[in-house]
Amino acid sequence: MIARIWHGYTKPEHADSYEAMLKPELLPGMNKIPGYKGGIVLRRPLGDEIEFITIMVWESIEALQAVAGPHYAAAIIPEDRLKFLSRYDKESAHYEIRSLQGLTDLLR
Repeated sequence: MIARIWHGYTKPEHADSYEAMLKPELLPGMNKIPGYKGGIVLRRPLGDEIEFITIMVWESIEALQAVAGPHYAAAIIPEDRLKFLSRYDKESAHYEIRSLQGLTDLLR
């Protein structure tokens, strides 16, 4: 399995609006995509910004590439969300998942 990890940052006054768009659209909507196993949205204050991290779990790198294409590392950010972000990773990082102790039920 593959974890796709991405970071985005907002000003505090935009954080709730960004999260309100992110959670219901991004992660639940992904469940229809073959090979997608689940995801997590993380949020924390970081200096004068709010940091968001999304972690999406994929069955394989091939499943991710089938959806995202050959440039699968590129961040995909809908235009309506860009106005909330003060900065963001242009590319996602991908890691092979080596252990899921206690988390396997979350990825069904």
